[in-house]
Amino acid sequence: MTALTVKDLMDLKGKRQIAYVQVVREEEAVAASEAGMDMIGTAFVPERAHFARAVPDSHFQFGMPWGKHASATEVLRDAMAAMGAGAQSVYCGMSPSVVEVLAREGVPVICHVGLVPPKATWTGGYRAVGKSAAQAKDIWQQVQDFESAGAFAVEMEVIPADLGAEITRRTSMLTISLGSGGQCDAQYLFSADLLGENTGHIPRHAKTYRDFAGLRRQMQAERVAAYREFMADVSSGAFPGAEHNVAMEPDVLAAVFGG
Repeated sequence: MTALTVKDLMDLKGKRQIAYVQVVREEEAVAASEAGMDMIGTAFVPERAHFARAVPDSHFQFGMPWGKHASATEVLRDAMAAMGAGAQSVYCGMSPSVVEVLAREGVPVICHVGLVPPKATWTGGYRAVGKSAAQAKDIWQQVQDFESAGAFAVEMEVIPADLGAEITRRTSMLTISLGSGGQCDAQYLFSADLLGENTGHIPRHAKTYRDFAGLRRQMQAERVAAYREFMADVSSGAFPGAEHNVAMEPDVLAAVFGG
């Protein structure tokens, strides 16, 4: 498998759905790559900066952490560092004016509309965005502004499926759906939701394929049981047994202490 370039992804628009997952652990990135995932992403933070190199056969996206950058210059510096670390694209949740600075220097940018968590207070909190005509028009305008700024893709989070489909038909950008319908160009999930890591609320738009939280609970119970068994063996003298000890010839011992 060869990593999909931005051009490869753009060529897939309207031809087939793209699968995209957000990870937080290197083993998740490696597993996603082995599974043949089209796109893999994570935040560009020091402890994850090596992830892209671990999965050279997958399109890797580094996200610019919200709130870290106070200017377009700061974002550009980190975006270039992310590309240097092996990313093929960069997520930036800031304004079109910032995206334009990155795009002008050749950085492939994924922008964000709809429910943007750090900006959710402006749209009424953690809920669907775009159900009213005013909100839908605003989202469409944002998409056009980001397209003009040079972004190659737009993450659309929790907007109505019909709106997502219409925008997908009207924009040249790749549309990435996080709860925004099946007619977008790509489908995106967080690994924690996909693997069932969460023990609380599961977003309506997420689908859980495994129960890792349950497995972790089971593993923790097994840890406790194993520790108790060890303690009981120590108390009873069952551990250590002869098989755990190093043997010594009696005459050697006698030579040391006499006897």
